[in-house]
Amino acid sequence: MSVADLVSKRPESSTADDTLKRKTRDAGVISGGHLVAKALKSEGVDTIFTLCGGHIIDIYDGCLDEGIRIVDVRHEQVAAHAADGYARQTGKLGVVVTTAGPGCTNAVTGIATALRSESPVLHIGGQGALTQHMMGSLQDLPHVDLMRPITKFSESVRSTERVADMISMAARACFAGAPGPAYLEIPRDVLDREIELSRAVIPQAGHYRASVRSAGDERDVQRLAQILVKSERPVILYGSQVWTGRGHEAAIELVRALDIPAYFNGAARGLLGPGDGHHFDRTRREGFDKADVIVIVGTPFDFRMGYGKRLGLNAQVIQIDMDYRTVGKNRDIALGLVGDPGSVLSAVRAAASGQLDQGAQQKRRAWMQQLRALEDVATAKLMPLFKSNNQPIHPYRVAWELNEFLNDDTVYIGDGGDVVTISAQAVRPRRPGQWMDPGALGSLGVGTGFAIAAGLAHPDKEILCYYGDGAFSMTAFDMETANRFGAPYIAVVGNNSAMNQIRYGQLAKYGEERGNVGNLLGDVPFGMFAHMLGGYGEEVRDPAQIGPALQRARESVRTTRKSAVINIWVDPREYAPGTKSQTMYK
Repeated sequence: MSVADLVSKRPESSTADDTLKRKTRDAGVISGGHLVAKALKSEGVDTIFTLCGGHIIDIYDGCLDEGIRIVDVRHEQVAAHAADGYARQTGKLGVVVTTAGPGCTNAVTGIATALRSESPVLHIGGQGALTQHMMGSLQDLPHVDLMRPITKFSESVRSTERVADMISMAARACFAGAPGPAYLEIPRDVLDREIELSRAVIPQAGHYRASVRSAGDERDVQRLAQILVKSERPVILYGSQVWTGRGHEAAIELVRALDIPAYFNGAARGLLGPGDGHHFDRTRREGFDKADVIVIVGTPFDFRMGYGKRLGLNAQVIQIDMDYRTVGKNRDIALGLVGDPGSVLSAVRAAASGQLDQGAQQKRRAWMQQLRALEDVATAKLMPLFKSNNQPIHPYRVAWELNEFLNDDTVYIGDGGDVVTISAQAVRPRRPGQWMDPGALGSLGVGTGFAIAAGLAHPDKEILCYYGDGAFSMTAFDMETANRFGAPYIAVVGNNSAMNQIRYGQLAKYGEERGNVGNLLGDVPFGMFAHMLGGYGEEVRDPAQIGPALQRARESVRTTRKSAVINIWVDPREYAPGTKSQTMYK
């Protein structure tokens, strides 16, 4: 029996029940689920990501009334990653709604990813009825306790009257300081109960939130301006907070006004185009070693930064961050400023505008020329790898071809281990917001949810996700969700039939005889996967065919509105430099 048949055989009384229910609402009565939807609407939420469950269905009914789009997926991990991706792409609160028990636990990876990536995501979860508390109800788990270590706020709603109020509390927590996720559990009877609307605590939209755009301490802003004006060899590194806080315009204006070479990591990639004179990416080590001033904006001194130890010993290190706890963590600094990156950088530029030292500025321009020459040398060294004709295909050749393929409106997503680190050597997103990666948690499987989110947020943009074969197999079935909701994308799989980033360390430590344990995968022709879903798929073994295959995928997605999969067989004996030096563990 088809879904249409099932719908047609719905009991006639259901229509009457629905009508009666709506008349009751019109009489000034509202349910908990409808209060959820009203509160989300006040937060500017236009989309929720979810997988259905009996504990949460009244939220769906409320979302229909409020005009909130409901995107239902095949696995809650994808829903959580999609909510994270939607927040990254729109700057709004991302929302994932899951049922109790396994619905919540399946979303944990996505929420933990949002925590380490500082992404504002509200996770609303179901729970058994309060009247069944401690009785062993279906899917009952201590969700609040489970989620507390990986969220900024984790609470349960105890009365229907407080549903909207507590959603506003959770949302405020998501945007307090550095953004992050929150969890709110709503028991089934609290959600389904109907109350008089006049008894509900509903914060009025626009009247319960404060500005988060603090420009920091004015004295420290003036001090940083003086340091930069006098500096002869400054560098600045922009991290994800610059994009998350939408401070990219101020960031660009500062480096151009003061002639400072800029480096980028995480979501900050793409703030400057690859041809911009202030954009640098291959000389970070030389820049840090020789700089007299290093400004780190919106990224922690974590493993990606060598815990701060890779910064020059003779440089003044300045850190700007939205989270007070991050400033000076793992490394001493000369100056720390807490505030919104865009606001702080705008204030610094304004403070420096009338104090430019022409002599120092000339030296900064010479410094940039010096770094540019080193960039050219570094690029020349990589070109044999980028243009390699080896078979199996060298992974650097794939990265190069992907960069050549991107257009000005392509959102690039990396999902994997070496896939992300190698492609970062070549892929240069053309505009802000067009680079997405797993972030500091290093989660595999983010790509499908991110692709769905990016496609829904920007239906006019092209979405390309480059997966490792291990990452692709984790969440790829939700490619059907992307097709179903009109957000098809190009999936490229770098297939070496292994979890290769980890495999290298095992081989180095245990040798060939024991190093291939637990990390080898089967040879899967993933190109066939797209055909099953009505899209285009292709297997590529010749490096000369990568570009043409990508073009065929692009054309297919445009004409069929179905996702395409290009499965590229890459050499399992090639690894990223960071993998070979095992810097991720040092």
